[in-house]
Amino acid sequence: MHDLRLERRKQKRSKKRRKQLLYSVIFLIVIIIGIGSYLLLQTYNTAKDSYSGLDRPGGKSELRSDTVKIGEDPISILLMGIENYSSGGKNGRADTQIVVTLNPDTNKMTMTSIPRDTRVDLPTEAVGQENAGSHKINAAYTYASLSGYSAPKLTVETVENLLDIPIDEYAVANFEGFRDIVNALGGVTLDIKKGFWEKNIYNNDKRIYFTEGTTNLSGEEALAFVRMRKRAVNNTYPRDERQRQFIKAAISEAISVGTIFKVGEITDILGEHVKSSLKPAEIYALEKEYSSIDATAIKTFEISGSNHRINGISFFIPTDQDLAEISRKLKKELGLPADKVQDE
Repeated sequence: MHDLRLERRKQKRSKKRRKQLLYSVIFLIVIIIGIGSYLLLQTYNTAKDSYSGLDRPGGKSELRSDTVKIGEDPISILLMGIENYSSGGKNGRADTQIVVTLNPDTNKMTMTSIPRDTRVDLPTEAVGQENAGSHKINAAYTYASLSGYSAPKLTVETVENLLDIPIDEYAVANFEGFRDIVNALGGVTLDIKKGFWEKNIYNNDKRIYFTEGTTNLSGEEALAFVRMRKRAVNNTYPRDERQRQFIKAAISEAISVGTIFKVGEITDILGEHVKSSLKPAEIYALEKEYSSIDATAIKTFEISGSNHRINGISFFIPTDQDLAEISRKLKKELGLPADKVQDE
């Protein structure tokens, strides 16, 4: 009888811890990618500190006929990871951009990585006459910051134009937040598919070596893992694939019973290094609706295309057919009218 009561107490503690971890999953995704779908904050005050709206007419995307209700309607969120360590924390580039869709009717989540070198046109009214024209998509955040336009808003609008879908919300995190949150978790374990090395930007550019197989990455190692862009490795183990792989591994880490979640430490990191258009009540609604999502079942979409040098600058040019197909698939996930979507 004593053993039975002891076992029940253990199960209750395990369930309580699991609920706390699940409650943190949504926000964790944003931090670890720098980035990369839906959010949850630990405290109401931290959520208020991190809130920064998009200031759009009617509170919605121009591609929406009606305002979406968070937790009730399918939504899209743009995750942005900002590289601003080399510029002293100012006017950084959105080097990581991932569009996440969440559908409460199907309880499904998708991730679509936007290649950082994708060629787009930036409007004069947002970046000024001297900076208007063709640029890499990661520069939209930079030029908007320089011109005084809302950097998250311009990046959201640019992605909307590229994919022809509404982006309902955004979340942005910098590299400092990425590193610190992973360290607070005690690292993230994943299976490295191909060995390579990358510079450690926090330790005089000393090399961090990654070998094939399962390993636990610290915050600095995790940042190097998702940042590395060496062409030889990217051809066989692309950066976008590594980022999506890391998101899934981090979600699994957060909801595992054995993870000790340091709530106080995480909360301090969030307010300083993260901004989002989601309000505290909306964050809670997301957690309530999606905390049971299985990380292994997250569907990922990749944008196909090729690299081209234009006026001395190397751009990624998506194929029109593939871009249109991904747009149709995302519209389907969002419950929007779309042409026939090919099954995968």
